[in-house]
Amino acid sequence: MPKSTSPQAPLRLGIAGLGTVGVGVIKIIQRKANLIAERSGRPVVITAVSARSRDKDRGVDISGYAWEDDPVALALREDVDLFVELMGGSDGPAKAATEAALAVGKDVVTANKAMLAHHGQMLAEKAEAKGAVLRFEAAVAGGIPVIKALTEGLAGNRIERIAGVMNGTCNYILTRMENEGLSYDEVFAAAKALGYLEADPTLDVGGIDAGHKLALLAAIGFGTQVDFDNMVLEGIERITIEDIRHAADMGYRIKLLGIAQMTGRGLEQRMTPCLVPALSPLGQLENATNMVVLEGDEVGQIVLRGAGAGEGPTASAVMSDVLDIARGIRVPTFGVPAAALEKAIPAVAATPAPFYLRMSLLDKPGALAKIAAALGDAGVSIDRMRQYGQDANPEVAPVLIVTDATSRASLDAALEGMKATSVLASEPVAIRIENV
Repeated sequence: MPKSTSPQAPLRLGIAGLGTVGVGVIKIIQRKANLIAERSGRPVVITAVSARSRDKDRGVDISGYAWEDDPVALALREDVDLFVELMGGSDGPAKAATEAALAVGKDVVTANKAMLAHHGQMLAEKAEAKGAVLRFEAAVAGGIPVIKALTEGLAGNRIERIAGVMNGTCNYILTRMENEGLSYDEVFAAAKALGYLEADPTLDVGGIDAGHKLALLAAIGFGTQVDFDNMVLEGIERITIEDIRHAADMGYRIKLLGIAQMTGRGLEQRMTPCLVPALSPLGQLENATNMVVLEGDEVGQIVLRGAGAGEGPTASAVMSDVLDIARGIRVPTFGVPAAALEKAIPAVAATPAPFYLRMSLLDKPGALAKIAAALGDAGVSIDRMRQYGQDANPEVAPVLIVTDATSRASLDAALEGMKATSVLASEPVAIRIENV
């Protein structure tokens, strides 16, 4: 059965996944039917749904919708014009159902960052081959309209840099550690008890979730194929309350920060802990809020800030895509036709920057001189150095060094040289300093 094309015909949705976001979408459609019809020029209705459990009490009435146990069957129903995928997971049912919908030319709206980070190019090609639209505003930064900003609002700009805090759980952990003087383990346990962490916490604290989001933004911003495999990832597990206090002493705060930029060597993508100026917009970001900074050659720097997750914000982003499709707005998945997207040459930390180094030295004569020599041999100069009060172990001296701007390769060479000195009591911690 062909899709309805009359401006007055309802846009018929099939929603797969009735978790927090799926329920949020149902609530918006049920409560704001008239507003949606006025803004889109046609009614938007739900005809069928699918989830793991039919009988679960979700706080919304789904009795008026057809039920499908199989999301692929839902995607192929004749009374579904637009398939809304809210199940999650990079593969499995989410990918199978999305491919099924696209194969028959149906439009798809998804919040699935993992699926797009791993299969985005393939899915975009399938969509465009069938004249379908694949939209994913809800996949990045919750309720912040960053995808629309890049594909539409900044379409006349050459994007120079994308930066941001894109995982609210990590920001919650780091800001609570700082504000309450708690250890990483204490705040991690609290976040887990509150349900802030993914079933696999590494997705959050290891930077993987945020890395998926950055890979999607980089593809749009720089006109390249999604390349999550070459993302540099480092989580926040090694950040201590001492690091946070030392950073504050120097006027910085620690954030899990994503940076993507096209350099002369290629596309640089990294999601790592960084020090940022405490008075910068990113430095003032508290708790579970997200922030994305976009820099264009015409517009300069713009800052987008808002809720990065949750029922209302993420459902709002889903509905943004749904209403665009209802209005007849059809934009290529990554802003330009998928066939025009090129594979980027990956560049690992090509841009020099200063680094914060924390280490514990054995209380031996000449220990600090050996560390300074290792840095000098690698071509890394010291901006400032501090030695703090001794650890609980009187034979160990905590030392903090801030370098001048240097490449990551030179820093890594210096760290290797330090290991050969036999004066380190533990593995050094190196954190990049970014002025965003």
